[in-house]
Amino acid sequence: MIKQLYSSYICGIVVREQNSFGKGNYYGSWRHSHDSTGSSENMFNPVSEFGLTVCQLCCWDTTYATPEIAERVIREAKEANVRICAFWAGVPGPQHWNFTEGPVTLGLVPQAYRAELVKALKQWADFAQWIGAPAIITHCGFIPENLTDPEYPAVVEAIREVALYCESKGIGLWFETGQETPIVLLRTIERVGTPNLGINMDPANLILYGKGNPIDALDVFGRYVRNIHVKDGMYPTDGDHLGEEVRAGEGKVEFPLFISKLKQIGFTGELIIEREISGQEQHDDIRRTMVDLQTWLQA
Repeated sequence: MIKQLYSSYICGIVVREQNSFGKGNYYGSWRHSHDSTGSSENMFNPVSEFGLTVCQLCCWDTTYATPEIAERVIREAKEANVRICAFWAGVPGPQHWNFTEGPVTLGLVPQAYRAELVKALKQWADFAQWIGAPAIITHCGFIPENLTDPEYPAVVEAIREVALYCESKGIGLWFETGQETPIVLLRTIERVGTPNLGINMDPANLILYGKGNPIDALDVFGRYVRNIHVKDGMYPTDGDHLGEEVRAGEGKVEFPLFISKLKQIGFTGELIIEREISGQEQHDDIRRTMVDLQTWLQA
């Protein structure tokens, strides 16, 4: 592992497994080429291969949210000496990561899929409790900017239903930044009102969606940030398409300043490397980011 990179900062990666944990055709810091349920290979080998001992675990298929799979996760995490710092909860239904179809398909905002997604998130809350993860993470979608939007109260109520269920399981519900502005996310956390809410901050997503500057966003919701996705990107250059993701350090996040701001606000959570490509370039970029993080954290 990179071990203690700086003070209490710990670096890890997202583990998403193709065909099972993580739906490898979606995105991630690492993609397995096998089905974890049918392979004898330890699902946490990618974490160990990078010399790391912490990760977020992700899955999009709720049929894997079973006690049997949970037992395997616990066993293999122990064998690999890997700690799961959060479970990234993927949900069923269509997902279009763009400005055109995203508002009507992503997260708990679209009414057509809301009940199904609430059910799935509760299943993942059970699973997270079984494996000992402290929280589930998910995108809640394009939460309305306008307080008077007639759909906003229903979105808040759906999030509250999931949050209360998580609270009953002794775990948190963490929003991943992306489709909403920082103030909308803060407002929603305040209106949901449960004590177990937090943020998995992806600074690149704020940029890719053109929703804000990640350094300034920490002034808005920094006290709720629990994990960080170490990811970078460029702002959108037209009104229909997201910006381009790039290797950490090559985009608009300005990681040295971002890390410095995290120190200033007292962040002590995990730094989770995420690179949304595949193949050798992904592998090389993760290793390069591990080295860069040491420099940024020691500055």
